[in-house]
Amino acid sequence: MSCGCSSATPTIDEKTMSMINDHPCYSKDAHYSYARIHLPVAPACNIQCNYCNRKYDCSNESRPGVTSQKLKPLDAIKKVLLVGSEIKNLSVVGIAGPGDALANPQKTFETLALVREYAPDLKLCLSTNGLKLPEFVEQIKEAGVDHITVTINTIDPKVGAQIYPWVYFEGKRYKGEEGAALLLSKQLEGIKKCVEAGILIKANSVLIPGVNEEGLPEVSKKLKEMGVFLHNIMPLLSEPEFGTYYGINGVPSATDEQLAKAQEACGMDMSLMTHCKQCRADAIGILGEDRSSEFTPESFGDKSVDELVALYDIEGRKKAKDKIESFREIMKEANERAEAEKKMLSSNGETVCIAVTSSDFATVNEHFGTVKEFLIYEAGDMGFRFLTKRSVENGYCAGPDSCENPMDDIKAALHDVKLLLTAKIGGCPQDTLKEMGVVSIEKYAKLAIAEALMSAAKEYFGHESEEG
Repeated sequence: MSCGCSSATPTIDEKTMSMINDHPCYSKDAHYSYARIHLPVAPACNIQCNYCNRKYDCSNESRPGVTSQKLKPLDAIKKVLLVGSEIKNLSVVGIAGPGDALANPQKTFETLALVREYAPDLKLCLSTNGLKLPEFVEQIKEAGVDHITVTINTIDPKVGAQIYPWVYFEGKRYKGEEGAALLLSKQLEGIKKCVEAGILIKANSVLIPGVNEEGLPEVSKKLKEMGVFLHNIMPLLSEPEFGTYYGINGVPSATDEQLAKAQEACGMDMSLMTHCKQCRADAIGILGEDRSSEFTPESFGDKSVDELVALYDIEGRKKAKDKIESFREIMKEANERAEAEKKMLSSNGETVCIAVTSSDFATVNEHFGTVKEFLIYEAGDMGFRFLTKRSVENGYCAGPDSCENPMDDIKAALHDVKLLLTAKIGGCPQDTLKEMGVVSIEKYAKLAIAEALMSAAKEYFGHESEEG
């Protein structure tokens, strides 16, 4: 089972695995199976970020330009119970704003206590900029929170001064490098205390083009040294209509290419979260979906907590989770079998998908133009296995007097294929397949499929190694 996750992913011990098994943010596997809810009970913030507009959710932690509805703790627990009664795979409650969880400690900890009392099967999380983290670590632990996200964008106060106009701490507003240095010291102190307390830390960093992108590998290196579990690099979202300082002043959103480059550089030192969806502060559902509109205050406001506890049905939820885990175990075993079979096919774990045109399922004897069913195999340099048959509605040539050329259907059937073994193929379809990365081979015509597959696979991997 993987976590988040990059080439630097370490071996995960049994205790940590149990902590992340059903947490969709900390486990890439879990995010397919489990849902989360964010409770917007923390409106105030104690720092200003140039990528944030306080009129809305943070545009880099949520879908931009959409105001959150703020909840009081009692309304928050009612919402959790209603959501949990309908979304049986709900596993995590997080407080992620819309300000900072620890800049609103009373509301945050009151909400966490209510969740722990009435929905004890849910994991508790919070997100913070880290400024107040050191003073609350003990209270966080007592509240039952064992997952914390800290947003740390740089470890250089000079860069931090370009990101944070001010930091408000103990009644005083700090600006420039002084403020950035103060924030950084508290972030590092808080992370250290959390790790020592056994709390899993995920660090978020916003990739800001021209500001902090070059320094992110150093951030990752520092996080790894401190024992942070996961690093999530998020692209800056900076459209002018978001109303942020960066958006108004022309600092562009980060591109996919910039994000990929940063992740590659940081993944050398640190395990990365690669499935983040930059969720809003009142997000509900599996990562990437938003069901918050289904659970308005009208749906739970007039119900009592006792009524909602009955609807929540904690025993029914446990049964639903058991079914999820049983399915995950079946899938895990199936994946392990597939990996074991792949190792039997290849000396180095590399295989290729090969399509064959055959009318007798024994030899490569069918013309590409007449085939309506492709045989699909997986092959390595040591062996092969049959995967499936893929049908197309019409052959490439419908008959001697009518050529329809249904290549879209054929291209869909061969989307993951690299080699096509066929008795004969014309120049036009051969060129079309070549454009999509499929090499058509006629020299194995009339040969037994087994012989043709092994010859083609060995030649394919032989050429590949020579080129590499």
